[in-house]
Amino acid sequence: MSLTGKDIVEIARLLDASHFTTLDLTQGDFRLRISRDGSGGWREEEAGEKPDKPSPPEVVPSSPPPAAAGADEVEIPAPLIGNFYSAPRPGEPDFVKVGDRVSEDTVVAIIEVMKLMNSVAAGVEGVVTAVLAENGSAVAEGQALFRVKVDQ
Repeated sequence: MSLTGKDIVEIARLLDASHFTTLDLTQGDFRLRISRDGSGGWREEEAGEKPDKPSPPEVVPSSPPPAAAGADEVEIPAPLIGNFYSAPRPGEPDFVKVGDRVSEDTVVAIIEVMKLMNSVAAGVEGVVTAVLAENGSAVAEGQALFRVKVDQ
């Protein structure tokens, strides 16, 4: 059995919404243990391992990380952990694409958390130079979603 980063994020989210503090999942040689520690954080343990310190579930990128932003570019980060959507509904055009001009209030994406849709505003004025997240993928809080060349 193999779980993706998205699967683990969803499991942690469901566990967070419950009153339980620990989940043990064992299937054959595969074992996943997720525990909520006293600070509200999460840790994952493999069979026989004891982590030195708690760590949140990791979101594993599906492609290599993009090159660093240029001096006149900024990245729009994910304001929270969840599922990234680049369009308002399936089959509709993306909120923005490379080359589009955005203002601070321009909605550039939606992040779904526990069936709640949260709009993501650009927060800057400029031109979109890169889309860094894949539609429908799990994203971590602070993960770069877009790159924008800011107006001077």
